Amino acid sequence: MGKQKKLFNFSRISLKTNKIYFGGYGMSKVDLSWKRYIMPPIHPEGWRFVAIAAAATLLLWVISAPLGTIGTVLTIYCYFFFRDPVRVTPAGENFVISPADGIVSSIREVVPPEEMELGDKPMTRICVFMSVFNVHVNRAPVSGTVIKKHYRPGAFVNVSLDKESENNERMEMVVETDKGVKIGVIQVAGLVARRILSFAQEGQRLTAGQRFGLIRFGSRLDIYLPTDVAPAVVEGQIAVAGETILADLSVKGAARTGEMQ
Repeated sequence: MGKQKKLFNFSRISLKTNKIYFGGYGMSKVDLSWKRYIMPPIHPEGWRFVAIAAAATLLLWVISAPLGTIGTVLTIYCYFFFRDPVRVTPAGENFVISPADGIVSSIREVVPPEEMELGDKPMTRICVFMSVFNVHVNRAPVSGTVIKKHYRPGAFVNVSLDKESENNERMEMVVETDKGVKIGVIQVAGLVARRILSFAQEGQRLTAGQRFGLIRFGSRLDIYLPTDVAPAVVEGQIAVAGETILADLSVKGAARTGEMQ
């Protein structure tokens, strides 16, 4: 008998890099190293905060060991807050991807802000609440062109209070897909958040999952969809920026229901 055809490649472990790879069936190499979990890269905006925290920590160690310990913990947290892990975005021209890490806190039909120029009829709004422990790098929900961008100054009320947070500081953006569907995205500052950063500009083309902004220290992202599109998530579900599919623009119907277990 001739040699049997090799059906798949077994996983292998690189002792030099401490990475595990899986092969076979056309699977790409996936990095499962400990660094991806414990030491992800951080956003460039975070380096100066980490440097300031580290410098202050050195002074605190000179003054007192307990104070130095507290400073060390805060420095580690600062690094942790600005982490910017790699994400794998599902491919699909009709997918609406979560722009933020956090909990889906609300799914309602509301009229979008007038400045977004999305009309005066209700749209489906999905709110993703980010705590101070979530990744705060924001990613584009769809591939398309930024056709509108508007900054609105305001207060810093707890974003979990829907009505009270309507006057919070926010950055509003509208992305139009290649099929002409307009998706609204709003970065809302929270009780602790004091700075909204948006790197996308009007006329710029974004790809789904691309980094477009950052909010410092707790906030919320609102996504506005056409009312006939069925949300693919439910309230209370955890969303991952750049990965969780919030909706499929080709799927129409009512919102899904879920049960906490």
